[in-house]
Amino acid sequence: MSQPPPARGFIDPNWPNPMGPNDAAVIIYGYIPSFALAIAAAVLFGVSLFLHLYQLRRYCTWYFSTIPIALALEIAGYACRSLSAKVDPYNVIYFVLQYFFIVTAPVFLSAGIYAILSVLINRIGKEYSPLKPKKVLWIFITSDVATTIMQICGAALIGSAQSNRKDPNTGNNILLAGLAIQVFDFFIFLILTGIFLYKARQAVAMKSWGLKGFLVAFVIATLLVYLRTCFRLAETAQGVRSFLFGNEGFFIGLEFVPILLSVMIFNGWHPGRYLKGSDKGREATSGDGNGEREKQNLDP
Repeated sequence: MSQPPPARGFIDPNWPNPMGPNDAAVIIYGYIPSFALAIAAAVLFGVSLFLHLYQLRRYCTWYFSTIPIALALEIAGYACRSLSAKVDPYNVIYFVLQYFFIVTAPVFLSAGIYAILSVLINRIGKEYSPLKPKKVLWIFITSDVATTIMQICGAALIGSAQSNRKDPNTGNNILLAGLAIQVFDFFIFLILTGIFLYKARQAVAMKSWGLKGFLVAFVIATLLVYLRTCFRLAETAQGVRSFLFGNEGFFIGLEFVPILLSVMIFNGWHPGRYLKGSDKGREATSGDGNGEREKQNLDP
């Protein structure tokens, strides 16, 4: 009877494999995840979630309701990651669940970013944008959903392959394809945003300093999310057993930190404070310093 091929990957000599039904032959992460990071991340995202729920209620910016969903998913992801760190780092289910939640969360964050651009187009002027506000939402959200499904399927196949001591390249290639499309689409969104802001620069110059500061914060938060997506692409391109994949420092600096900073930037510069208006289209202060009033429909 032939013996199974030897396990390839990281095995911690200080943490013997429990060899349970859901355990892989190796630790798929390439390291034992930090329990302290998982708890700190869950707490920090929890604080941001509380603030975003309060701000959502206060400003009634329902188009930004995807952000609390993103934060809830981040909390769930790091909770599952804490189980890998403290209970069983070999467990495939813990790995797949934390990957699912942490990868899915930025999709809802991106949806909030797309909604902000849609609102900005409505407020500053549709003539400055190559796309109509609703098309911005439909095109980029649909693309994000499709590519995220590809990434989750790829991660599940990687976990299954590692569990059965098989080559994980098929799953990794599917994951890579999803990320490559997502990076390309987000780059198109950045170009679209840049074109809009450039064409609207004179109109923006007449707005309040508060709105100008919000636009700077919006661009920074958007670039942070894009940085995270580029990291995921580079990590996957190198493969499961690569230096990027197997080093938690990169995960902390290029996954956890950019997303945390992005959601906290929106806590400090919440669109409800600077994109004032209502679903009913009542008069809103334009904030140009002259006390002028303008009627704006700020829904995307």
